[in-house]
Amino acid sequence: MTAHHPGLPASGRAAADLLTELRALTVADLPTRGGRTTAYTYDPGRAEVREAAVQAYVTMLEVNGLDPTAFPSIVTLERHVIGAVASRLGGDDATPGIFTSGGTESIILAVKAARDARPDITEPEIAVPVTAHAAFHKAGRYLRVRVVTVPVDRRTFRADPVALATACNDNTVMVVASAPSYAHGVVDPVARIAADAAARGIPCHVDACVGGWLLPWLTEAGAQVPPFDLSVPGVTSLSCDLHKFGYAPKGASVLLFRDQAMRLTAYYACAQWPGYPVVNSTVQSSKGAGPLAGAWATLQVLGADGYRDLGRAALAATRRLIAGVAQIEGLRVLGEPDATLVALGTDPEAPLDLWELADESRARGYFLQPQLSIDGLPASLHLTLTGVSEQGVDGLLAALRDSADTVRPHGTTVPPPDLLALLDELDFAALDDATFAALLPAAGIELTGEPTSRMAAVNRLLDALPTSVRDQLAARFLSALYSPHLGN
Repeated sequence: MTAHHPGLPASGRAAADLLTELRALTVADLPTRGGRTTAYTYDPGRAEVREAAVQAYVTMLEVNGLDPTAFPSIVTLERHVIGAVASRLGGDDATPGIFTSGGTESIILAVKAARDARPDITEPEIAVPVTAHAAFHKAGRYLRVRVVTVPVDRRTFRADPVALATACNDNTVMVVASAPSYAHGVVDPVARIAADAAARGIPCHVDACVGGWLLPWLTEAGAQVPPFDLSVPGVTSLSCDLHKFGYAPKGASVLLFRDQAMRLTAYYACAQWPGYPVVNSTVQSSKGAGPLAGAWATLQVLGADGYRDLGRAALAATRRLIAGVAQIEGLRVLGEPDATLVALGTDPEAPLDLWELADESRARGYFLQPQLSIDGLPASLHLTLTGVSEQGVDGLLAALRDSADTVRPHGTTVPPPDLLALLDELDFAALDDATFAALLPAAGIELTGEPTSRMAAVNRLLDALPTSVRDQLAARFLSALYSPHLGN
């Protein structure tokens, strides 16, 4: 008898059984609704919005975005979505743009466009603040563009325009600003950065992936938001995710350009093979139209009034959180957030172990995202406040206070120096997944896959290692996680 892998049963199974199994598999997942997961998920708290997005997604499930001449519906939907975003971010219906699968793809395409617009530069570089999203480093690796990182103001965490301008040279094809930066929620001085770039004839990309769709609504709610969009002279491209504060299903981002010529350099075309001519606006070729339809439906159902209400609620929650954190001994907010993203740091005068605090908060039902120290910037815990956070901010603050009281008496912990030295010298490429997985307990790392799995040891270790070793260790861990030797 032929053996069958559990991933492919000998006979088909009933859909009801599959859904029951899926629900069981998600028991250990972080909750996606209710605002207790302060990263990764964005919940509008409105059932009708989710239902409309689901129905639109399913309706377009089998439509292939590869060929807009075969499926003209995607052209209409993309024009509507891009036009809606552009009209809020300094453009209009004629603003050229691309609908992508997410912020990382938008950023990769923005870097590609800037690189390919300057074929005369054989060793292209981009200048980015050290707080710029990791997606720029990924783009640099994929596209063979050198990423020059520039220190930021260590008090405000905003990019330093002078330092960015100084980092530019004849090989620079792009300068980057964030609106806001993911780690600290602050908007860089975009106007000055873009003006300096324009004076040198260099494109300026604004990474507004996490906050681009949110900031205009915060402005209407009374927040003081610095200018950052396409209305700012010198800004040549901008990325904005709709699956974040647009509350659309995952897989929805928009990349806007000031002119058509730059968008053309983001495209890829190939008619140099015997098959159909391939013309792509994104990294993907075949792609489902579900995310596009879901984003369109979400925009339509919420409308300006819905986003206005959600923005006001998120801003109110953020202000209450910041005020509450100020009353917790050992905790402080890093910088002065312009958006509803907050970085919690520790008070140098009465330090708390942030990694243990994150574990204790998770045990109390709240996920706070660890952020490692880098380039003199302190480690922190990230919180994204959304439209539903206003209802739960008091519970979040109570969990933070309780968690801080629990970890405070134990002080802070550092990894053993001999372990750090061993990892610094280890050849990760020479290890197979089984060997690496067997080493983790010796490093004090025990992962159970349960909702209350403690990650303090992992985060503490990563934070203490050089950045190059962090990268290797994280990649090795991911490989092991998807192997039979670690996890389920």
